[in-house]
Amino acid sequence: MDRLDSEILGVLEEDARISYRDLGVRVGLSANAAADRVRRMRREGVIRGFTTLVDPAAAGSREGLVVFIDITLRLDTTNEEFEEVVLRLPGITEVVHVTGAHDYLVRARAADPSALDALLRRLKREAGVAQSSTRIALRAAR
Repeated sequence: MDRLDSEILGVLEEDARISYRDLGVRVGLSANAAADRVRRMRREGVIRGFTTLVDPAAAGSREGLVVFIDITLRLDTTNEEFEEVVLRLPGITEVVHVTGAHDYLVRARAADPSALDALLRRLKREAGVAQSSTRIALRAAR
């Protein structure tokens, strides 16, 4: 990776749908050269994929709660066991292994408090969670 690759990544993080022509203009390359660099970074695993971030309220969703759950695993649960189970649970949108007092930070959606309660119970029962602390998102800053 060089300076141009870093610039390309910065532009793609702002707008992953930018055309190769516009990307090239932004970083001082031709469209073909920009496309070649993006393809190479995808092949090398630098770029793992592209995604769409949806604002549920703007999209008409009434899907209740967005929550952040700090998780501490039971001593007999491995990270691999936890990740295998938690990534299959409905409503889980992000799982991050972190440093500090907890083992993981999980972002999830729940339709309402009872759905959140069911999710937390499943985490403890099926994913080897010893302790959790949940925060409900009130709004996202824009």
